[in-house]
Amino acid sequence: MLHWIDEDSPLPAARFALGPASDAPGLVAAGARVTPARLEEAYRKGIFPWYGPGQPVLWWSPDPRMVLPVDEFRVSHSMRKTLRRFARAPGCEIRFDHAFARVIQACAATPRPGQDGTWIVPEMVAAYTEWHAAGRVHSVETWIDGTLCGGLYAVAIGRMVFGESMFAHRTDASKIALAALVAFCRRHGVAWIDCQQRTAHLASFGAREVPRPDFEAHLTRSLGKPDIGDWSYDPSDWQYLGLDAADGRPRQDPTA
Repeated sequence: MLHWIDEDSPLPAARFALGPASDAPGLVAAGARVTPARLEEAYRKGIFPWYGPGQPVLWWSPDPRMVLPVDEFRVSHSMRKTLRRFARAPGCEIRFDHAFARVIQACAATPRPGQDGTWIVPEMVAAYTEWHAAGRVHSVETWIDGTLCGGLYAVAIGRMVFGESMFAHRTDASKIALAALVAFCRRHGVAWIDCQQRTAHLASFGAREVPRPDFEAHLTRSLGKPDIGDWSYDPSDWQYLGLDAADGRPRQDPTA
């Protein structure tokens, strides 16, 4: 049975999501508005909003859940060369939270294979932008010669990071931002990046599906840890991917 909620109703637990035999497996509830307070409640329960224009707000918790264990992040040989070049090239920068509004608007405008329109509707943009101002949502941005070329935005609570959406206006720009986020997560002890639903693109980087109970157990552990206090980019983070930001040479894992 689908739960309908209003502004005063709490979200049900994720275990009440519709099952695989339903028309909408993983759907937990419908209704209410997307606000920072509601988002905080939802993400702490392993639930996220996803709906289209003209639909009520739909709240989801898929089973299985797609996650990217940061220690299993895969970098192809060609991508490693791209990262080396980026790390040492003048004018190539990673910035955090420098142009969040532009990043989320670019994600909303990016066409997705098999999707008609976007789920990042204006109400979502407004809510996540307000949540960003409160320090809960962050952008990871790829800049080349002063131009924003790609990036992503993600939610962070405790030591859990929830990837939301990416965009690229130049080849590999979103992949570079994802690699920078993975390196940042490794430095700060974030074990998983939530990817929500399976895509072949994310699977190519090492993301995999886990049962909802495993995801919820990991989420509980991660939420019990302190928030990351400093969301700022450090060029030395590339060493966590085996790269040297100074000259692009590969180096040993600094944690080894």
